Amino acid sequence: MIWNSLRTRLTLLVGIAVSLAIAISAGACFMIVRHQLYDQVDRELRHPSDLPWLQRSCGPKPVSERPYGPPQSTQIVYGDGRPTCYLGTALTITQDDLTIAAKGGYHLHNGTTTDGRPMRILTQGVGPGMAVMDAKPIGQLQNTLRNVALLLGVVSALGVLGAASAGLLIGRAALRPVGRLTRAAEHIAETEDLGTRIPVQGGDEIARLGRAFNAMTAALAGSRERQRQLVADAGHELRTPLTTLRTNIDLLLRSEQTGRSLDPAAKERLLVNVKAQFAELSTLVADLLQLARGENDREPPAELGLHEVVTAAVERARLRGAQVVTDLTPWYVVGGAASLERAVLNLIDNAAKFSPGGQVEVTLEDGRLTVRDHGPGIPEEELPNVFERFWRSPSARGLPGSGLGLAIVAQAVQESGGAVHLANAPGGGIVATIDLPGNLTRHSESDKSS
Repeated sequence: MIWNSLRTRLTLLVGIAVSLAIAISAGACFMIVRHQLYDQVDRELRHPSDLPWLQRSCGPKPVSERPYGPPQSTQIVYGDGRPTCYLGTALTITQDDLTIAAKGGYHLHNGTTTDGRPMRILTQGVGPGMAVMDAKPIGQLQNTLRNVALLLGVVSALGVLGAASAGLLIGRAALRPVGRLTRAAEHIAETEDLGTRIPVQGGDEIARLGRAFNAMTAALAGSRERQRQLVADAGHELRTPLTTLRTNIDLLLRSEQTGRSLDPAAKERLLVNVKAQFAELSTLVADLLQLARGENDREPPAELGLHEVVTAAVERARLRGAQVVTDLTPWYVVGGAASLERAVLNLIDNAAKFSPGGQVEVTLEDGRLTVRDHGPGIPEEELPNVFERFWRSPSARGLPGSGLGLAIVAQAVQESGGAVHLANAPGGGIVATIDLPGNLTRHSESDKSS
Protein backbone atom coordinates (compact mmCIF):
# COMPACT_ATOMS: atom_id res chain seq x y z
CA MET A 1 0.00 0.00 0.00
CA ILE A 2 1.02 3.60 -0.61
CA TRP A 3 0.83 4.39 3.12
CA ASN A 4 3.57 1.84 3.73
CA SER A 5 6.00 4.16 1.94
CA LEU A 6 8.30 6.02 4.30
CA ARG A 7 8.43 8.91 1.82
CA THR A 8 4.62 9.20 1.86
CA ARG A 9 4.48 9.14 5.64
CA LEU A 10 7.23 11.74 5.90
CA THR A 11 5.47 13.97 3.36
CA LEU A 12 2.20 13.58 5.26
CA LEU A 13 3.79 14.36 8.62
CA VAL A 14 5.59 17.43 7.27
CA GLY A 15 2.39 18.62 5.59
CA ILE A 16 0.34 18.14 8.77
CA ALA A 17 2.94 19.87 10.93
CA VAL A 18 3.25 22.88 8.62
CA SER A 19 -0.54 23.02 8.12
CA LEU A 20 -1.09 23.11 11.87
CA ALA A 21 1.50 25.85 12.22
CA ILE A 22 -0.17 27.89 9.46
CA ALA A 23 -3.64 27.33 10.93
CA ILE A 24 -2.50 28.36 14.40
CA SER A 25 -0.71 31.42 13.02
CA ALA A 26 -3.73 32.42 10.91
CA GLY A 27 -6.08 31.97 13.88
CA ALA A 28 -3.81 33.98 16.14
CA CYS A 29 -3.53 36.72 13.51
CA PHE A 30 -7.30 36.89 13.13
CA MET A 31 -7.83 37.08 16.88
CA ILE A 32 -5.24 39.85 17.22
CA VAL A 33 -6.83 41.92 14.41
CA ARG A 34 -10.31 41.37 15.87
CA HIS A 35 -9.15 42.35 19.32
CA GLN A 36 -7.46 45.52 18.06
CA LEU A 37 -10.47 46.64 16.03
CA TYR A 38 -12.94 46.03 18.83
CA ASP A 39 -10.56 47.58 21.35
CA GLN A 40 -10.43 50.78 19.29
CA VAL A 41 -14.26 50.97 19.21
CA ASP A 42 -14.47 50.18 22.94
CA ARG A 43 -12.02 52.99 23.81
CA GLU A 44 -14.19 55.48 21.95
CA LEU A 45 -17.30 54.24 23.76
CA ARG A 46 -15.77 54.52 27.20
CA HIS A 47 -15.60 58.33 27.10
CA PRO A 48 -18.34 59.37 29.55
CA SER A 49 -21.30 61.28 28.10
CA ASP A 50 -22.24 64.74 29.35
CA LEU A 51 -25.44 63.71 31.13
CA PRO A 52 -27.00 67.22 31.54
CA TRP A 53 -26.38 68.02 27.87
CA LEU A 54 -27.67 64.60 26.91
CA GLN A 55 -30.87 65.09 28.88
CA ARG A 56 -31.45 68.46 27.19
CA SER A 57 -30.60 67.20 23.70
CA CYS A 58 -32.24 63.81 23.42
CA GLY A 59 -35.87 63.50 22.53
CA PRO A 60 -38.70 61.05 22.93
CA LYS A 61 -38.33 59.76 19.35
CA PRO A 62 -35.26 58.31 17.62
CA VAL A 63 -33.73 59.90 14.53
CA SER A 64 -31.93 58.22 11.63
CA GLU A 65 -28.53 59.60 12.59
CA ARG A 66 -26.88 62.38 14.53
CA PRO A 67 -26.59 65.74 12.82
CA TYR A 68 -22.92 66.11 13.68
CA GLY A 69 -20.02 63.72 14.03
CA PRO A 70 -19.74 60.06 13.15
CA PRO A 71 -22.80 57.80 13.16
CA GLN A 72 -23.50 57.00 16.80
CA SER A 73 -26.53 56.29 18.93
CA THR A 74 -27.12 57.26 22.52
CA GLN A 75 -30.21 56.67 24.57
CA ILE A 76 -31.24 56.87 28.19
CA VAL A 77 -32.86 53.80 29.76
CA TYR A 78 -34.92 54.05 32.93
CA GLY A 79 -35.23 51.18 35.32
CA ASP A 80 -38.81 52.01 36.27
CA GLY A 81 -40.08 51.61 32.72
CA ARG A 82 -40.41 55.27 31.73
CA PRO A 83 -40.09 56.04 28.00
CA THR A 84 -36.59 56.01 26.63
CA CYS A 85 -34.89 59.23 25.54
CA TYR A 86 -33.10 58.96 22.16
CA LEU A 87 -30.17 60.69 20.52
CA GLY A 88 -29.70 58.96 17.16
CA THR A 89 -31.21 55.66 16.13
CA ALA A 90 -33.09 53.43 18.55
CA LEU A 91 -31.17 50.56 20.12
CA THR A 92 -32.60 47.20 21.07
CA ILE A 93 -32.89 47.09 24.86
CA THR A 94 -32.10 43.77 26.57
CA GLN A 95 -32.84 42.58 30.06
CA ASP A 96 -29.21 43.16 30.98
CA ASP A 97 -29.60 46.85 30.05
CA LEU A 98 -32.68 47.19 32.30
CA THR A 99 -30.85 45.45 35.16
CA ILE A 100 -27.93 47.92 34.91
CA ALA A 101 -30.39 50.84 34.85
CA ALA A 102 -32.00 49.55 38.03
CA LYS A 103 -28.90 48.42 39.94
CA GLY A 104 -25.94 50.18 38.30
CA GLY A 105 -22.73 48.87 36.73
CA TYR A 106 -21.83 48.59 33.07
CA HIS A 107 -22.14 46.09 30.24
CA LEU A 108 -20.15 46.07 26.96
CA HIS A 109 -21.59 43.85 24.23
CA ASN A 110 -22.60 43.51 20.62
CA GLY A 111 -26.18 44.44 19.86
CA THR A 112 -28.39 45.87 17.15
CA THR A 113 -30.59 48.81 16.39
CA THR A 114 -34.29 48.22 16.24
CA ASP A 115 -34.01 47.98 12.47
CA GLY A 116 -31.31 45.28 12.72
CA ARG A 117 -28.02 47.12 12.13
CA PRO A 118 -25.12 45.70 14.18
CA MET A 119 -23.80 47.96 16.93
CA ARG A 120 -21.20 47.88 19.67
CA ILE A 121 -23.04 48.98 22.81
CA LEU A 122 -21.77 50.16 26.19
CA THR A 123 -24.49 50.29 28.84
CA GLN A 124 -23.46 51.99 32.07
CA GLY A 125 -25.41 53.22 35.06
CA VAL A 126 -25.30 57.01 35.56
CA GLY A 127 -27.67 57.50 38.44
CA PRO A 128 -30.45 55.96 40.50
CA GLY A 129 -32.73 54.04 38.16
CA MET A 130 -31.06 55.35 35.01
CA ALA A 131 -28.45 54.09 32.50
CA VAL A 132 -26.98 55.43 29.30
CA MET A 133 -26.53 53.23 26.22
CA ASP A 134 -23.73 54.50 23.93
CA ALA A 135 -23.35 52.62 20.65
CA LYS A 136 -21.25 52.72 17.52
CA PRO A 137 -22.00 50.85 14.31
CA ILE A 138 -19.74 47.87 13.65
CA GLY A 139 -21.07 46.71 10.29
CA GLN A 140 -17.96 47.91 8.48
CA LEU A 141 -15.77 46.35 11.19
CA GLN A 142 -17.50 43.00 10.78
CA ASN A 143 -17.11 43.23 7.00
CA THR A 144 -13.41 43.91 7.52
CA LEU A 145 -13.11 40.89 9.79
CA ARG A 146 -14.89 38.70 7.25
CA ASN A 147 -12.49 39.89 4.55
CA VAL A 148 -9.52 39.24 6.85
CA ALA A 149 -10.83 35.75 7.65
CA LEU A 150 -11.33 35.01 3.94
CA LEU A 151 -7.85 36.31 3.12
CA LEU A 152 -6.27 34.28 5.91
CA GLY A 153 -8.19 31.21 4.77
CA VAL A 154 -6.88 31.58 1.23
CA VAL A 155 -3.35 32.14 2.51
CA SER A 156 -3.68 29.08 4.78
CA ALA A 157 -4.90 26.93 1.89
CA LEU A 158 -1.98 28.07 -0.25
CA GLY A 159 0.30 27.41 2.70
CA VAL A 160 -1.05 23.88 3.08
CA LEU A 161 -0.41 23.21 -0.61
CA GLY A 162 3.05 24.67 -0.27
CA ALA A 163 3.65 22.54 2.84
CA ALA A 164 2.61 19.40 0.98
CA SER A 165 4.93 20.27 -1.90
CA ALA A 166 7.75 21.13 0.50
CA GLY A 167 7.15 17.88 2.40
CA LEU A 168 7.36 15.92 -0.84
CA LEU A 169 10.60 17.64 -1.83
CA ILE A 170 12.05 17.26 1.65
CA GLY A 171 11.06 13.62 1.74
CA ARG A 172 12.73 12.95 -1.59
CA ALA A 173 15.89 14.81 -0.62
CA ALA A 174 16.10 13.38 2.90
CA LEU A 175 15.37 9.80 1.89
CA ARG A 176 17.57 9.69 -1.21
CA PRO A 177 20.51 8.22 0.79
CA VAL A 178 18.11 5.76 2.42
CA GLY A 179 16.94 4.77 -1.07
CA ARG A 180 20.53 4.11 -2.10
CA LEU A 181 21.04 2.07 1.05
CA THR A 182 17.87 0.09 0.38
CA ARG A 183 18.86 -0.62 -3.22
CA ALA A 184 22.32 -1.71 -2.09
CA ALA A 185 20.84 -4.05 0.54
CA GLU A 186 18.41 -5.50 -2.02
CA HIS A 187 21.28 -5.94 -4.50
CA ILE A 188 23.34 -7.78 -1.89
CA ALA A 189 20.36 -9.96 -0.95
CA GLU A 190 19.81 -10.90 -4.59
CA THR A 191 23.41 -11.31 -5.75
CA GLU A 192 25.32 -11.91 -2.45
CA ASP A 193 27.83 -9.36 -3.72
CA LEU A 194 29.45 -8.15 -0.50
CA GLY A 195 31.77 -5.86 -2.43
CA THR A 196 28.94 -3.33 -2.88
CA ARG A 197 29.69 0.04 -1.29
CA ILE A 198 27.53 3.11 -0.74
CA PRO A 199 29.00 6.55 -1.45
CA VAL A 200 28.95 8.50 1.83
CA GLN A 201 29.07 12.28 2.20
CA GLY A 202 28.70 14.44 5.29
CA GLY A 203 28.50 13.47 8.93
CA ASP A 204 24.77 13.25 9.68
CA GLU A 205 22.87 10.18 10.84
CA ILE A 206 22.27 8.96 7.28
CA ALA A 207 25.99 9.25 6.52
CA ARG A 208 26.79 7.35 9.73
CA LEU A 209 24.31 4.67 8.69
CA GLY A 210 25.98 4.44 5.28
CA ARG A 211 29.43 4.12 6.84
CA ALA A 212 28.13 1.48 9.26
CA PHE A 213 26.58 -0.42 6.33
CA ASN A 214 29.87 -0.28 4.39
CA ALA A 215 31.77 -1.45 7.46
CA MET A 216 29.29 -4.28 7.95
CA THR A 217 29.56 -5.48 4.34
CA ALA A 218 33.36 -5.22 4.53
CA ALA A 219 33.35 -7.29 7.73
CA LEU A 220 31.03 -9.84 6.15
CA ALA A 221 33.21 -9.98 3.04
CA GLY A 222 36.29 -10.50 5.20
CA SER A 223 34.52 -13.17 7.22
CA ARG A 224 33.42 -14.95 4.07
CA GLU A 225 36.94 -14.78 2.66
CA ARG A 226 38.40 -16.14 5.91
CA GLN A 227 35.78 -18.89 5.86
CA ARG A 228 36.67 -19.81 2.29
CA GLN A 229 40.36 -19.74 3.13
CA LEU A 230 39.76 -21.87 6.22
CA VAL A 231 37.80 -24.43 4.23
CA ALA A 232 40.43 -24.47 1.47
CA ASP A 233 43.31 -24.78 3.94
CA ALA A 234 41.47 -27.39 5.99
CA GLY A 235 40.77 -29.40 2.86
CA HIS A 236 44.42 -29.21 1.89
CA GLU A 237 45.61 -30.25 5.35
CA LEU A 238 43.04 -33.05 5.63
CA ARG A 239 43.97 -34.46 2.26
CA THR A 240 47.43 -35.65 3.36
CA PRO A 241 46.44 -37.76 6.40
CA LEU A 242 43.36 -39.08 4.62
CA THR A 243 45.40 -40.10 1.58
CA THR A 244 47.98 -41.81 3.79
CA LEU A 245 45.26 -43.60 5.75
CA ARG A 246 43.56 -44.78 2.59
CA THR A 247 46.83 -46.02 1.09
CA ASN A 248 47.82 -47.96 4.22
CA ILE A 249 44.34 -49.44 4.70
CA ASP A 250 44.15 -50.43 1.01
CA LEU A 251 47.51 -52.18 1.37
CA LEU A 252 46.29 -54.07 4.44
CA LEU A 253 43.04 -55.07 2.71
CA ARG A 254 44.85 -56.19 -0.44
CA SER A 255 47.14 -58.38 1.58
CA GLU A 256 44.15 -60.00 3.29
CA GLN A 257 42.16 -60.40 0.06
CA THR A 258 45.03 -61.93 -1.93
CA GLY A 259 46.15 -64.18 0.90
CA ARG A 260 49.64 -62.72 0.82
CA SER A 261 50.28 -61.86 4.41
CA LEU A 262 52.58 -58.97 5.13
CA ASP A 263 55.71 -59.37 7.13
CA PRO A 264 54.77 -58.86 10.82
CA ALA A 265 57.26 -56.02 11.17
CA ALA A 266 55.93 -54.28 8.04
CA LYS A 267 52.35 -54.81 9.16
CA GLU A 268 53.17 -53.33 12.54
CA ARG A 269 54.77 -50.31 10.89
CA LEU A 270 51.62 -49.83 8.77
CA LEU A 271 49.38 -50.02 11.83
CA VAL A 272 51.60 -47.61 13.76
CA ASN A 273 51.49 -45.24 10.80
CA VAL A 274 47.67 -45.54 10.61
CA LYS A 275 47.43 -44.78 14.32
CA ALA A 276 49.72 -41.76 13.91
CA GLN A 277 47.66 -40.48 11.00
CA PHE A 278 44.47 -40.92 13.00
CA ALA A 279 46.03 -38.98 15.88
CA GLU A 280 47.12 -36.21 13.51
CA LEU A 281 43.65 -36.16 11.96
CA SER A 282 42.00 -35.95 15.39
CA THR A 283 44.29 -33.10 16.40
CA LEU A 284 43.56 -31.23 13.18
CA VAL A 285 39.77 -31.61 13.60
CA ALA A 286 39.99 -30.49 17.23
CA ASP A 287 42.02 -27.45 16.21
CA LEU A 288 39.52 -26.59 13.48
CA LEU A 289 36.63 -26.83 15.92
CA GLN A 290 38.52 -24.63 18.38
CA LEU A 291 39.08 -21.93 15.76
CA ALA A 292 35.54 -22.15 14.39
CA ARG A 293 33.88 -21.42 17.73
CA GLY A 294 31.33 -18.62 17.72
CA GLU A 295 30.59 -16.16 20.49
CA ASN A 296 27.86 -18.42 21.91
CA ASP A 297 30.16 -21.45 21.98
CA ARG A 298 32.87 -19.87 24.08
CA GLU A 299 33.14 -20.79 27.74
CA PRO A 300 31.92 -18.02 30.04
CA PRO A 301 34.79 -15.93 31.44
CA ALA A 302 35.54 -16.27 35.13
CA GLU A 303 38.20 -15.10 37.54
CA LEU A 304 40.98 -17.66 37.75
CA GLY A 305 44.59 -18.00 38.74
CA LEU A 306 46.79 -17.86 35.66
CA HIS A 307 49.61 -19.55 37.57
CA GLU A 308 47.26 -22.48 38.26
CA VAL A 309 46.32 -22.72 34.59
CA VAL A 310 50.01 -22.67 33.58
CA THR A 311 50.81 -25.37 36.15
CA ALA A 312 48.10 -27.61 34.72
CA ALA A 313 49.39 -27.06 31.16
CA VAL A 314 52.97 -27.80 32.26
CA GLU A 315 51.89 -31.11 33.85
CA ARG A 316 50.16 -32.15 30.64
CA ALA A 317 53.25 -31.21 28.60
CA ARG A 318 55.52 -33.25 30.91
CA LEU A 319 53.27 -36.28 30.41
CA ARG A 320 54.01 -35.88 26.69
CA GLY A 321 57.75 -35.98 27.38
CA ALA A 322 58.56 -32.27 27.40
CA GLN A 323 61.26 -31.05 29.78
CA VAL A 324 59.85 -27.92 31.39
CA VAL A 325 61.24 -25.72 34.16
CA THR A 326 58.97 -23.11 35.72
CA ASP A 327 59.18 -19.95 37.75
CA LEU A 328 55.61 -18.83 38.50
CA THR A 329 54.23 -16.07 40.71
CA PRO A 330 50.50 -15.68 41.42
CA TRP A 331 48.46 -13.69 38.91
CA TYR A 332 44.67 -13.61 38.63
CA VAL A 333 42.88 -12.88 35.37
CA VAL A 334 39.37 -13.09 33.90
CA GLY A 335 39.04 -15.55 31.05
CA GLY A 336 38.29 -19.12 30.03
CA ALA A 337 40.33 -21.69 31.91
CA ALA A 338 40.17 -24.36 29.19
CA SER A 339 41.09 -22.04 26.31
CA LEU A 340 43.97 -20.42 28.22
CA GLU A 341 45.31 -23.83 29.28
CA ARG A 342 45.11 -24.96 25.64
CA ALA A 343 47.02 -21.84 24.57
CA VAL A 344 49.81 -22.35 27.13
CA LEU A 345 50.04 -26.05 26.25
CA ASN A 346 50.34 -25.20 22.54
CA LEU A 347 53.21 -22.81 23.27
CA ILE A 348 55.02 -25.42 25.35
CA ASP A 349 54.44 -28.16 22.76
CA ASN A 350 55.66 -25.85 20.02
CA ALA A 351 58.77 -24.98 22.01
CA ALA A 352 59.49 -28.66 22.81
CA LYS A 353 59.02 -29.60 19.14
CA PHE A 354 61.67 -27.12 17.97
CA SER A 355 64.16 -27.93 20.72
CA PRO A 356 64.05 -31.73 21.10
CA GLY A 357 65.88 -32.83 24.19
CA GLY A 358 66.25 -29.25 25.41
CA GLN A 359 64.53 -27.56 28.28
CA VAL A 360 61.55 -25.27 27.91
CA GLU A 361 61.58 -22.35 30.36
CA VAL A 362 58.18 -21.07 31.54
CA THR A 363 58.07 -17.87 33.60
CA LEU A 364 55.10 -15.90 34.98
CA GLU A 365 55.73 -12.54 36.64
CA ASP A 366 53.37 -9.55 37.02
CA GLY A 367 50.98 -10.82 34.38
CA ARG A 368 53.65 -11.57 31.76
CA LEU A 369 53.99 -15.21 30.77
CA THR A 370 57.09 -16.19 28.78
CA VAL A 371 57.80 -19.56 27.16
CA ARG A 372 61.34 -19.97 25.83
CA ASP A 373 63.05 -22.76 23.98
CA HIS A 374 66.68 -23.18 22.91
CA GLY A 375 66.09 -24.31 19.35
CA PRO A 376 67.28 -22.80 16.07
CA GLY A 377 64.82 -19.89 16.11
CA ILE A 378 62.81 -18.45 13.22
CA PRO A 379 64.07 -16.18 10.43
CA GLU A 380 63.03 -12.60 11.10
CA GLU A 381 61.11 -12.32 7.82
CA GLU A 382 58.88 -15.24 8.89
CA LEU A 383 57.92 -13.88 12.34
CA PRO A 384 54.94 -11.76 11.10
CA ASN A 385 53.28 -14.95 9.75
CA VAL A 386 53.54 -17.24 12.76
CA PHE A 387 49.99 -16.60 14.05
CA GLU A 388 48.30 -17.15 10.69
CA ARG A 389 46.15 -20.24 10.28
CA PHE A 390 47.86 -23.21 8.63
CA TRP A 391 51.09 -21.26 8.18
CA ARG A 392 54.18 -23.39 8.74
CA SER A 393 57.79 -22.44 8.42
CA PRO A 394 59.54 -24.15 5.48
CA SER A 395 61.98 -25.62 7.96
CA ALA A 396 59.11 -27.21 9.93
CA ARG A 397 57.18 -28.79 7.05
CA GLY A 398 58.52 -32.22 7.97
CA LEU A 399 57.51 -31.99 11.61
CA PRO A 400 54.08 -33.10 12.89
CA GLY A 401 51.42 -30.45 13.36
CA SER A 402 48.64 -28.68 11.51
CA GLY A 403 49.89 -25.11 11.61
CA LEU A 404 46.93 -24.08 13.81
CA GLY A 405 48.53 -24.15 17.25
CA LEU A 406 49.72 -20.54 17.36
CA ALA A 407 46.49 -19.33 15.73
CA ILE A 408 44.61 -20.94 18.63
CA VAL A 409 46.97 -19.23 21.07
CA ALA A 410 46.30 -15.82 19.51
CA GLN A 411 42.53 -16.36 19.60
CA ALA A 412 42.46 -17.50 23.25
CA VAL A 413 44.64 -14.61 24.42
CA GLN A 414 42.58 -12.10 22.46
CA GLU A 415 39.36 -13.44 24.01
CA SER A 416 40.84 -12.75 27.46
CA GLY A 417 41.83 -9.19 26.54
CA GLY A 418 45.54 -9.84 26.28
CA ALA A 419 48.28 -9.82 23.66
CA VAL A 420 50.80 -12.42 22.46
CA HIS A 421 54.17 -11.87 20.81
CA LEU A 422 56.82 -14.16 19.38
CA ALA A 423 60.47 -13.18 18.91
CA ASN A 424 63.94 -14.66 18.63
CA ALA A 425 65.62 -14.89 22.02
CA PRO A 426 69.14 -13.62 22.65
CA GLY A 427 71.53 -16.55 22.48
CA GLY A 428 69.22 -18.64 20.29
CA GLY A 429 65.73 -20.04 20.45
CA ILE A 430 62.29 -18.48 20.50
CA VAL A 431 60.60 -16.60 23.33
CA ALA A 432 56.81 -16.35 23.31
CA THR A 433 55.30 -13.63 25.51
CA ILE A 434 51.69 -13.35 26.70
CA ASP A 435 50.49 -10.23 28.54
CA LEU A 436 47.13 -10.54 30.31
CA PRO A 437 45.48 -7.85 32.46
CA GLY A 438 44.83 -8.93 36.04
CA ASN A 439 45.79 -8.59 39.69
CA LEU A 440 48.17 -10.10 42.21
CA THR A 441 45.22 -11.18 44.38
CA ARG A 442 41.72 -12.40 43.70
CA HIS A 443 39.09 -9.72 43.33
CA SER A 444 36.95 -11.29 46.05
CA GLU A 445 39.90 -11.24 48.47
CA SER A 446 40.51 -7.56 47.67
CA ASP A 447 36.89 -6.77 48.51
CA LYS A 448 37.13 -8.53 51.88
CA SER A 449 40.32 -6.72 52.82
CA SER A 450 38.80 -3.35 51.94
